Amino acid sequence: MRLFRSVAPVTVAVCLVLSLPNDARPHDARVPARHAAVVTEEPLGAECRISVEGSRVTAYCHNPDAATDRVRLHIECARWWDLDTDGAPADVGPAVTVRLTGRCWKEVGAAWVSHQLV
Repeated sequence: MRLFRSVAPVTVAVCLVLSLPNDARPHDARVPARHAAVVTEEPLGAECRISVEGSRVTAYCHNPDAATDRVRLHIECARWWDLDTDGAPADVGPAVTVRLTGRCWKEVGAAWVSHQLV
């Protein structure tokens, strides 16, 4: 009876993890064979890294593709009275890195970069 009590929670946990849909499972570094042949026709655009330090947001966007990508920094502030901002768009040409900055008065709730291929 004591063995059943210690094994039962583990068995239930394993069954729950195996019953999760594929999107909810942790991703593995390996690509399944059925997805290996998927190729996108469109260029991917710039790759951006965003850092938040206090109330300031900085994003560095580098474009490894041949097409120009127009990027824009969006900041959502945590306080309801603090104004959310949408930065000015910046064109990122091939092999170019741009720096986008913005800030809130207090805490930053969220920050992201939008892309538009030019």
